[in-house]
Amino acid sequence: MIDFRPVANIIGWLLVALGIIMLVPMLADLVTGSLDWRIFLISAFVTVTAGGLVVLATASTDASGLTLRQSFLVTTLSWTVLPIFGGLPFTLAFEHVGFTDAMFEAMSGLTTTGATVFAGLDAMPPGILLWRSILHWLGGLGIVLVALIFLPVMKVGGMQHFRSEGFDTMGKVLPRAADISWMLLQIYAGLTILCAAAFLLTGMNAFDAVNHALSTLSTGGFSTRDSSFTNYSASAHWVGIVFMFLAGLPFIRYLQFINGSYRPLFSDIQIRAYLRWTLYAIGAVLAFRVLREEGEFEPMLRETAFNVVSMFSGTGFGSSDVTLWGDFPILVLVVVGFIGACTASTGCSIKVFRYLVLFEAIKTQLKQLVYPNRVIPMHLDGRRLDEEVVVSVVVMFTAYVVGFGVLTVLLSLSGLEMRTAFTAAWTSICNVGPVWGAEVGPTGSISGFPAFSKWLMILAMLMGRLEMVAVLVLVLPRFWRG
Repeated sequence: MIDFRPVANIIGWLLVALGIIMLVPMLADLVTGSLDWRIFLISAFVTVTAGGLVVLATASTDASGLTLRQSFLVTTLSWTVLPIFGGLPFTLAFEHVGFTDAMFEAMSGLTTTGATVFAGLDAMPPGILLWRSILHWLGGLGIVLVALIFLPVMKVGGMQHFRSEGFDTMGKVLPRAADISWMLLQIYAGLTILCAAAFLLTGMNAFDAVNHALSTLSTGGFSTRDSSFTNYSASAHWVGIVFMFLAGLPFIRYLQFINGSYRPLFSDIQIRAYLRWTLYAIGAVLAFRVLREEGEFEPMLRETAFNVVSMFSGTGFGSSDVTLWGDFPILVLVVVGFIGACTASTGCSIKVFRYLVLFEAIKTQLKQLVYPNRVIPMHLDGRRLDEEVVVSVVVMFTAYVVGFGVLTVLLSLSGLEMRTAFTAAWTSICNVGPVWGAEVGPTGSISGFPAFSKWLMILAMLMGRLEMVAVLVLVLPRFWRG
């Protein structure tokens, strides 16, 4: 039988922290004279009280050494419970926003998806806009910690391959996690400050610069404007391109770089593939547009690079209406969204590392067919790939593909047109952000979707962000029997 007390204790502390952070957008409303500060005060009180009661009820438990099953529960419940309380400000601020829409917006924020049920962002209270960006930032940091601390222990999606990087936490998850978390928080915050400063230099006002920096480093995509990046300067687009790409790199490499190990950042096979594939995608779309469209080269290059990097990293910002480019560019954007950024980054989707493992497995299998009597070991980046890692990656990849297919069918049955259902499934399970289709509002809002469609997307965002298998394992009866 699973001891739920350590799990509940951690969730309680996370709720307390979430409630305290709600005071930040409250201060933003107070400074700007918005009466919505009371909404955040009430939400903070409810969240801290609920979390505090759970902490007190489980105060006698020892949460310093989680079992494997407890690690699965902590990972999934964190991204299930926190959006419930994270959506409180949305429900209290707007009469038309019910529990479904509030849960959707908060889940989209914490999973760094970026799809939204809101329109009219330009006229929204600053506290609400800041809270959406903060949810992104918290979710981005959280997923990096999960990728480095919990997933290697749980052997999800081949992440056990990274346990030899010096972050093996089996048997002592939380004490070691505290050290890792503090180091990563400093790097994450430092990059966010640099990004905000760069946006300021491009002419953004301070509020927009901070919000977009929070969304950029988390590869989230929430903006303070309905038009996203469309009306910002060209220099702001280039800054966005750089920092979206940086957010898609493994944060463990930044940590090693700061500690004096420069080589891993530049020699990582995953980083090289990510850069190479990004350039391929930009080149393909740009060539297609140059042959079909008229206009200056620099704006076309900038628009193409911005939107490709945005989709590849899973950020979801937009600088133009990409649906006007033609079917081929849309196909490329969907494909790069299915690939995603690097493992242990704030990026989303299947990730470059897993595709490299799959390609290596296919190559090895083809060699085995040619030389059936030869033992051909699999290697990646100079390290041997265990069969356990390959199987784990194949299982996760299969879960993504099957999940995407099932989700597309269910969304179409819920009343959505097929193109809308396809892109809604894609953006949810890959945590990318944009949805294209007839039912989508002119600002990109999916507020008009049926409630059933929204709940399907909520479930898909959760499963996609937590690497599918980490959630699916909870439905197995054997998991609960032990």
